[in-house]
Amino acid sequence: MLRDEISVCRLTRLAVERHYRDLAHGGARGLVFRLDMASHVLSFFPRFCRHSKGEWAGKPVDLADWQAFWLAVEFGWYNTTGKRRFRTWYEEVARKNGKSTKLAGLGIYLFAADGEPGAEVYTAATKLEQAKITHNEAQMMVGQSPALRQLVTAQHEKLFIAGTSCKYVPLGADANTSDGLNVHGAIIDELHAHPNRLLWDVIDSGRGSRRNSLMHAITTAGFDQEGSICLEQRQYLISILEGTLEDDSFGGVIYTLDPEDEWRDESAWCKANPNLGVSVFLDELRSQARKAAGVPAAQFNFLTKRLNLWTQQIDAWLSLDAWDKGSEAFEESLLLDRPCFGGLDLASTTDLTAWILVFPPCPRDPHWRVVCRFFVPEDNMPLRERKDRVPYQLWAQQGHIIATPGNVVDQEMIRQQILADADVYDLREVAFDEWNSAKLATELGEAGILMVKIPQNFGGLSTPTKHLEGLVLAGRLMHAGNPVLRWNAGNVVLLRDTNDNYRPNKKKSRDRIDGIVALCMALNRALFGGEDEMEPGIILL
Repeated sequence: MLRDEISVCRLTRLAVERHYRDLAHGGARGLVFRLDMASHVLSFFPRFCRHSKGEWAGKPVDLADWQAFWLAVEFGWYNTTGKRRFRTWYEEVARKNGKSTKLAGLGIYLFAADGEPGAEVYTAATKLEQAKITHNEAQMMVGQSPALRQLVTAQHEKLFIAGTSCKYVPLGADANTSDGLNVHGAIIDELHAHPNRLLWDVIDSGRGSRRNSLMHAITTAGFDQEGSICLEQRQYLISILEGTLEDDSFGGVIYTLDPEDEWRDESAWCKANPNLGVSVFLDELRSQARKAAGVPAAQFNFLTKRLNLWTQQIDAWLSLDAWDKGSEAFEESLLLDRPCFGGLDLASTTDLTAWILVFPPCPRDPHWRVVCRFFVPEDNMPLRERKDRVPYQLWAQQGHIIATPGNVVDQEMIRQQILADADVYDLREVAFDEWNSAKLATELGEAGILMVKIPQNFGGLSTPTKHLEGLVLAGRLMHAGNPVLRWNAGNVVLLRDTNDNYRPNKKKSRDRIDGIVALCMALNRALFGGEDEMEPGIILL
């Protein structure tokens, strides 16, 4: 991969580079790569594991090179204290790339060959019946292996080793077995399907007393863009790979296309399908791609499941792959001498408030730049996390959300922030929705800011909505990857009329879109405002 002999995406390459960088410098952090432990897990598969289905049934499991590489990385790294380095592993790859066989062997290894007394290993899913389906692959693998049949006993869809307390069992979030776990290993398949983090947290909290516990999650991409536990873990891994976070206990790899790749380009498909030519076949992908080109629903399924691209629901608006092209960070201080326009979407009492600044292009910079301020009442953050299923408290810690005191929107704090931004930037106008904002708009107008009421209809929002769409598709909207705004962008569903006007639809959108509405209002003024002779105060359009 590092010699560019294999085509991989940026995220895969970053994961490989991390391993080789740690080989060179990890010793300074107390890390050591043990070839004996890597070899132990790799030799286990062909020696003890047998395929249970298809043309390979009964034959030894010979790992593909890419599978062997990542298992060696996952199991070969240790701390100098003798503890396994990686306690959590996140792996993302398209369907049909040998996940089930690998997971079955991995679970059996943790259960029977990892040298852990009384090892408790779980195949976890949102429902017990789903966990049993995944777990059944491990049972069939045991049945195909003469050596494992002598060691392992199967009873009631659970695996045991006689004379020990080792067990390997399916676990569902709907079962009554989630308390009192003592987890050595957890295999979590299709993490994208988990609607919340409850099972993840139960398993995670149940492995504190285990010295070398491992939580291994593997998934394809999904349709959910709402900040699920899967996207949380995915983003956490990306932050580590990109060097913005440090966590030697968290590892993984993501196989997907790069944002600039055209999904119809066959040469890019191998980036999401490392098993291409083994368990994934080009003719099959071509057939599905032809259907995807003509059927929107099939296209979303092909992108998500066969090319491992996170997509939105079919009636959603913005492509997050296109959105992410504007994620490059920039210093806000570079915007000090540029005119800007604000958009304010004020929450009712307990929700998310968005204050967005838009900086149009200038001669030295062809991009539109966005600065975001989001506000949430501090006391309501835990409730909002449970309701909206996004990490408000983490975002606040990272500086992406401003936590206001109390349990209701603090309009005074928002007013002070807007005035502070007006002192720093060349703020020409502020667009606002009159609903719930009349008092704050009046106060800001009296303070010398030109406030412009934007009607929440096609007349007020259609043109800036279309302009925003064009900027995103052209890669000209730079938002520094703000995760709150990205979450909002993925939630937007449009309201359209018969004249092909459209605007964000709060009622139909899957979740909060306040940042995008505020952005559209700011774009309204950037496109149609900016008259120097207009006096401060409130203007009604």
